[in-house]
Amino acid sequence: MNPKLKQLHPYPFEKLKQLKHGIVPPTDKSAIALSIGEPKHPTPLFIQQALQQHLPSLVNYPSTQGTDELRQTIAHWVCQRFSIEQPFMTADNHVLPVNGTREALFAFAQTIIDPSKQPIVIMPNPFYQIYEGAALLAGAEPYYLNTTADNHYRPDFDSIPVDILERCQLFFICSPANPSGSVLDQSDHEKLIALAQHYDFVIAADECYSEIYADESRPPQGLLQTAFTMGHKKFDRCVIFHSLSKRSNAPGLRSGFVAGDASLIKQFLHYRTYHGSAMSPPVQQASIAAWGDETHVLENRNYYREKYNAVISILSDVCIISQPPGSFYIWLKTTIADTEFARGLFALENVTVLPGSFLSREANGINPGQNHVRMALVAPLDDCIDAANRIKQFINTL
Repeated sequence: MNPKLKQLHPYPFEKLKQLKHGIVPPTDKSAIALSIGEPKHPTPLFIQQALQQHLPSLVNYPSTQGTDELRQTIAHWVCQRFSIEQPFMTADNHVLPVNGTREALFAFAQTIIDPSKQPIVIMPNPFYQIYEGAALLAGAEPYYLNTTADNHYRPDFDSIPVDILERCQLFFICSPANPSGSVLDQSDHEKLIALAQHYDFVIAADECYSEIYADESRPPQGLLQTAFTMGHKKFDRCVIFHSLSKRSNAPGLRSGFVAGDASLIKQFLHYRTYHGSAMSPPVQQASIAAWGDETHVLENRNYYREKYNAVISILSDVCIISQPPGSFYIWLKTTIADTEFARGLFALENVTVLPGSFLSREANGINPGQNHVRMALVAPLDDCIDAANRIKQFINTL
C-alpha cells in the first residue's frame, strides 16, 4: 500500500458523523442539513435535455482534451467573464475540460510537484481538504496560511516566511472562499503573482464559487483577469479551476475546466492522458449548453440572495451575521466550542451544521476554524427559514 495514505486525515463529514453518533434528535422536527455544500436548486431543464439528446454518442471514446466546440465555448466564456482579449485565451492551448474541480485540483498537484526537492504546498486555513490530500500524496509538505477575522478571512501573503516561499512549488487559493465567502481583490492577486514570479511557484486558483456573489455590479475578480491586467498575457504560473456544480446546479454532471498558462496546461493534459479522465461525450454537450447561457446563473444568484436575506433577518438579533461577498455559506462565529454548538443544535433542533475546526488545522498556535460553524444555504428557502428559526431558538438557550 502507498505509505502516504496513512498521512491523510479523515474527511470532515466522517468527523461529523462521529460527532453526531449516539444522538437521537427530536422526531417531531424534520431533519435539515446545512452541512454539505451540495446545491439543491434544480438543474436547468435545457442542460438535462442536452445530456439526454446526446446519449447515443456514448458509443464513442472521448478525447482527454475534449471537443473543439467545448473548449471554444469555455475559452469564450473565460474571455467574456474576465475581460480577456480572445487572442490571448485560445481553445487549443489554454483550456482543458475536467471532471469537476475536485479531481482536477488533486490531479494537478500530482503533475506539478517534484517530491525530490522538499516541496511545500501553501493553502489557506481553513481549506477544502482536497488541497491537503493532494499535497500529501504528491510528496509535499502542507503549509497552512491562517485566515482569520482580523484580516477579513483573507490570507495574509506578507506573513509567509521566506524559507517557506523558497520551497513552495504550488499555492492553492480559493476565491470566493470556502468556508468564509471572502473574496480576493486585484491587489491581493497582484501581490501573489509577484511572489510566484520571484519564487517560481504555481498558483492554483479554485474559483468554483465565482458565479455566486452578493453584489451584481461587483463579480469576484479572477486570477487570470488580474494577470492579464498586469500585462502577464501568457498567464505565467497561473491556472484557474471552474465548475458547473455550483454555477449551474449540476454537481452530478462532474464537469468543469482548467485554464491558464499554456505550458502548464500542456503538461497537465499529458498527465491526464495516462490518468484516464476524459469527459463523456453527452456530458461535454450538456456542458456546452451550460457555459453558453447566463440567464440561469443570474436566477441562481437571486435564489441565494433571497435565502441570505431571510436567514440574516431572523438571526441578526441573536448573533453577528452578514452575507459574505461570495459563495453560499455563512461562516458563523459561536460563543461556545464549535463542536458543542453543532452537537447541541442537532440534539435539540435536528439541524446539522459543520464545525469549523473540522475544516482547518492548528497552525502558528491556533486553529482558525475553532468557534465557527459553516452553514450552507443550499436547502430550499422554506427549509432555510425553518432552520434559521431553530438556530435562533438554540442560540437563545445558550
